[in-house]
Amino acid sequence: MPDVFEVLRDVHGDVRLLLAALENSPGHAAGASQPVLRARKAAAGRLVTDATRHAAAEGEHLWPAVRDRLGDGNMLADEALARDLAAGEALARLDKVESDDDEFDELLAEIIPAVRGNLEFEEVRVWPQLRQALSPFQARELGDQLRDAAERAAARPQPGAPARPKGRKAADSAVAVAGKLNNAATRRRAG
Repeated sequence: MPDVFEVLRDVHGDVRLLLAALENSPGHAAGASQPVLRARKAAAGRLVTDATRHAAAEGEHLWPAVRDRLGDGNMLADEALARDLAAGEALARLDKVESDDDEFDELLAEIIPAVRGNLEFEEVRVWPQLRQALSPFQARELGDQLRDAAERAAARPQPGAPARPKGRKAADSAVAVAGKLNNAATRRRAG
């Protein structure tokens, strides 16, 4: 049974993989082929799904635990939730734009560093303190809660609306989607 930090580490790893694949593949302005553009749209869609579910699960379980267990928990949770809200709004816009639109690449240029900053904030500012505040049992219990909540969460951002369980699993894993994008971009460069 994985603990909260293992669950979060796995989600963060998937998100980083998607960010790197999007960042390292050519966009519309760079003359990307249709297969690359389709793969970029799929990777962005998976990023939207994963980040949305992750934020909903954290809002339901992680940030309340941070508030309850850490001396500066309210400040940390407030900052994290503000970051998540801003990222969620940008992701909602990205979800509506096609990959052959220049706005798609502009939004990615905004989203990629913001999401990386959110991940780093959690890992550097929150996890060390929370690790000290939770027993191994509590860390496993919180990990189960996060995983279950992410599976129930809505797959699409709904800015301004509270996350509500709607349940829908994405077909491909982040690894598979990022791999397809990397393969499409590699074929483009080779061809």
